[in-house]
Amino acid sequence: MSLDNRVDTRVERIEARLTEALNPLDLAVGDDSHLHAGHAGAASGGGHYSVRIVSECFEGLRLVMRHRLVYDAVHDMMKAEIHALAITALAPSELKEEQARGPFRIA
Repeated sequence: MSLDNRVDTRVERIEARLTEALNPLDLAVGDDSHLHAGHAGAASGGGHYSVRIVSECFEGLRLVMRHRLVYDAVHDMMKAEIHALAITALAPSELKEEQARGPFRIA
């Protein structure tokens, strides 16, 4: 049985994919679709999501490579289920700086 058969919402599926691929120390996924009601891209059925992920996989990587790893984990969902994905991808060494800015909020 694949991991996707055990989860039933898109948020849970995104979380499962990212957990399997990147072994995060911390992960938050939010569905922001309600903020984009009537948006042209929303008509396709794809939702808008926010991801905040902390993983050792990101140590030493530039932002574009971190985002690529996240997109690689959900690439097939991007075709129809995800219209937009806002990503905050941090290495553990960056947590102190991020924590000084205040809590991350999922809409």
